[in-house]
Amino acid sequence: MSKSLLFIPDISGYTQFIQTTEVEHSQHVIAELLEVLIAANTEELKLAEVEGDALFFYKENQIPSQEKLLAQIESMYTAFYSHLRKFEKNRVCPCNACATAPNLKLKIIAHSGRLRHIEVQGNRKPFGQEVIEVHRLLKNSVQHDNYVLISRPLALEIQLSYTYSSKVFRFRQGTDTYDGKQIEYLYALIDTERLNLQDIEESFSVSFDAPPQLKATKTFKVTAAQLYEYISNYSYRHHWVKGVDSFEFNPNEVTRLGTEHLCVINGAKLDFVTVTKAARPNQLVYGEFTKSLRPVDELYQFYIVEPVDEESCEVTTETYWKVRSPIKKILMAIAVKRIFRSNLEKSLKLLEEFVDAAVEERFDNDTNG
Repeated sequence: MSKSLLFIPDISGYTQFIQTTEVEHSQHVIAELLEVLIAANTEELKLAEVEGDALFFYKENQIPSQEKLLAQIESMYTAFYSHLRKFEKNRVCPCNACATAPNLKLKIIAHSGRLRHIEVQGNRKPFGQEVIEVHRLLKNSVQHDNYVLISRPLALEIQLSYTYSSKVFRFRQGTDTYDGKQIEYLYALIDTERLNLQDIEESFSVSFDAPPQLKATKTFKVTAAQLYEYISNYSYRHHWVKGVDSFEFNPNEVTRLGTEHLCVINGAKLDFVTVTKAARPNQLVYGEFTKSLRPVDELYQFYIVEPVDEESCEVTTETYWKVRSPIKKILMAIAVKRIFRSNLEKSLKLLEEFVDAAVEERFDNDTNG
């Protein structure tokens, strides 16, 4: 039986992140990062299990070469931090989970040995001493949150020396004792400045030379942050936007600039993209843009949320559109603008009813709980 690779990417800071931030968004952030790591699997590693903040991969009866293993490790770090960089640049949500997500780090533990397997309800999983050891190595003496650790048995297999040095990796030696057994390893601290992170070129911030064609203001008896969540989280849309058959979006993704969602109306799919525009420091801005809503060529809808006091806020809606055809301009002036205004007023009224019901439900739960 040939030796196998055991490989665990683990998100550092997960426990504090989950315990001190908004649960729903923190779960989405972690799920996105785990999916990013899975997508960065260049060596066809098999995923044995998702372990909360970590992924347990293995490659049965085969160990990649030194070059391929280090490239796999670098690929995951690059994907992880590129995603966090993009997340931070395009963030629109003010919650603590989204604000502190860029503080998350990554450590990768790699080990080798002869694997056995156990089968439970048709699921075949690695089993044995080496599996225990690779998980033990997650708790080590490295005083850092961002590093790769390669056990000595694996280092010998791929002929990796502690003197190895490259742009990304500068290895050191370490050792720890687990259950009376001493395990030696090599580790390298990862400097994100040395990674070839993806550039973020596309901008989703827009500006206008003229005032909005439609504007409305309404006060809500809820905090600005909570109202912003109701507006920007698409899972709430069906409560306050009527006339839409369904909303299609990624439920595991936190809304940010560039996020797309579809409104299905009478079988037609209208594609919307999240955008923003300049605002004052105390304002929260959510905007969306579409080219698929007739008769306009481009439509921008913004919700600008501003606190009034600790328990209420004011939302100002601004609608901009661009129409190139003279006939369409006449049509907009005669009828369509009036329809847009009516629909917007209905949505704000329904949003108010939904918010009031949600606040009352939360109050009842707090009282009875």
